[in-house]
Amino acid sequence: MFLGVDGGGTKTAFCLVDRSGQVVARAQAASSYYFSHGIDLVERVLKEGVDAVCTAAGLTPADVEYAFFGLPGYGEAAGDLPVLNATPRAVLGHDRYACDNDMVCGWAGSLGALDGINVISGTGSMTYGERLGKGVRVGGWGEIFGDEGSAYWIAIRGLNAFSRMSDGRLPDGPLSEVLRRRLDLASDLDVIDVVHNRWQGDRGRIAALGRSVAEAAGLGDEAAAAILTEAGRELAQLVEVTRERLEFGPDETVPVSYSGGTFGAGTVLEAFTTGLKDRFAHYELRDPLYEPVVGAALYAAKLAGTPLDRPALDALRTASESLAPGEDGR
Repeated sequence: MFLGVDGGGTKTAFCLVDRSGQVVARAQAASSYYFSHGIDLVERVLKEGVDAVCTAAGLTPADVEYAFFGLPGYGEAAGDLPVLNATPRAVLGHDRYACDNDMVCGWAGSLGALDGINVISGTGSMTYGERLGKGVRVGGWGEIFGDEGSAYWIAIRGLNAFSRMSDGRLPDGPLSEVLRRRLDLASDLDVIDVVHNRWQGDRGRIAALGRSVAEAAGLGDEAAAAILTEAGRELAQLVEVTRERLEFGPDETVPVSYSGGTFGAGTVLEAFTTGLKDRFAHYELRDPLYEPVVGAALYAAKLAGTPLDRPALDALRTASESLAPGEDGR
């Protein structure tokens, strides 16, 4: 039994996968992004999720052969690594696990842990790729001055466009009414109260407004559509730099896949696809094989020295294809 844990800025997903490739149980807990709430948050979230997924499977943590924990923010504060590396031990009661950044879950899931590049765009954004045993991360610098193309990045630009429309600095469009309805605004200036006062600038709640920008784009809002197009182009640039740093040859095929809820917006995916084609002829864009949390379990099996065989991988693929829309987003 292998445990996969995929942390994110909005939620943390858990799943147990057996050697035959069956997803035995799933669970979900709150975000494990601890930079805003303190590192103690990680143990609380992991314990809640591990207890829930084991209970659903009728097992105990001792029954887990190996686990992989993909944690948001892992590696971004060197002083926190000893605590993060030790935390799963307190939750599982054993040492059969490994930790890394949640970007590894997206890569392992999307490409089946094979050489290539995966771009993640959920609450935040980054790429992770591997080639011949070398791993490279690009992006993921946080929402204040990075995370280009992410849901948070899209939402902030949507809020900026809303303020401009309200002032008359930008032609009014459907985005205005979508956000007024979504935020239940009595007046446009109440958006300041909602985001800064009631939400206290909460990263996940702001990022969720990216869906409102996508809704407005679908209604013909030009400013919203431009934001989504720029997001796709930014994500393509992340992939391009990753390819260069991994030293793929000029005629070498580079498998590329993607994960995260932002790609649910068709305009983002279309701009991303076009951006890849404009930069390098040998990108091979692949639909994600597995969702990130399943990728985490798959990677756990690989790290244990007992990678799942082809029939098991095919069974996992079938399980992933049966997901309801939206279940593989962050």
